[in-house]
Amino acid sequence: MRTPSVALLLGVCVLLLSALTVSAVSLTVSPNLQQFFTGASVSLTCEGQLGSDGWTVKRDTGSGTESCGAGGRGFGRLTGSSCFFDEFNPVSGVYWCEGEAGEKSEEVNITVSDERVILEIPALPVRTGSDVTLRCKSKNNGTAPAYYKKTGGTTAAYFYFNGHPLRPKSEKSITINVQQSDEGLYWCSTDEFGSSPQSFLRVRGALPPTTTTTTKTDTDVSYPPSPSLQPPPLQPFIIPVVGAVVSLVLVVLVVVLVLVRLLWKKHTVPNEAPSDDVIYSEVTSRESSNKMPVIQPEMVYSTLRTNTTGS
Repeated sequence: MRTPSVALLLGVCVLLLSALTVSAVSLTVSPNLQQFFTGASVSLTCEGQLGSDGWTVKRDTGSGTESCGAGGRGFGRLTGSSCFFDEFNPVSGVYWCEGEAGEKSEEVNITVSDERVILEIPALPVRTGSDVTLRCKSKNNGTAPAYYKKTGGTTAAYFYFNGHPLRPKSEKSITINVQQSDEGLYWCSTDEFGSSPQSFLRVRGALPPTTTTTTKTDTDVSYPPSPSLQPPPLQPFIIPVVGAVVSLVLVVLVVVLVLVRLLWKKHTVPNEAPSDDVIYSEVTSRESSNKMPVIQPEMVYSTLRTNTTGS
């Protein structure tokens, strides 16, 4: 049976295409932070490898989905594919980009706090092997200037990861060389201003390394590659684009296979007509050597004579 295998292949192609559409666009946060004080200026932008037209920034604060610049149930100010917050309301939520067909980007958690302490931690996923610096920010609601109230200043604090302290003493910042095991919840705590909200640091695998070439002369001396000839670094969007092209080619091949099979069934005669060929054979008749000869009856001829006397 070929029909189930064809259906299975079509299903796999659909899953590949649906998975690629999720990563076709990403949400960027500027500045790249998860926690903000009330009144901070923040912009959220949908960035797509094949263009960002038709994508909208949306959020869920626990009371329903809202769209940027949508009026009554909207938030922020929409300009192109970017959503700007001139004055961030103290509402935390999950933010993402959504296309006209319902496809979504990866979600980003953002916390807006009106408390006195926040943790400076990246909003976007970080790569293994990279360095991430965490800082504890505090603000003074009394005599501090307006910009200081929105951004805060760095203060000494204890940093925690999944409930455990990272250092035995308070520090103004802490730098982590990220590994996959560093993914989890972080927050900071100060003696004077209290603790910050908790935020989840997402970790992704490292990008494939770029290859470099060296030029060797007759004296076996190596030279670094010329900057003008050095290939550009591999962009992360190349993989989803190539995958999408391969998936489309697979779908086209499956459709062609199905059409060819249908046409073949249509033009094939199920029962073959009987053959009109005549088979000739030579029959030889031989007399048996043991056959008895036929005895022909002998014919006897006799003469009858008649005597006449003269008495």
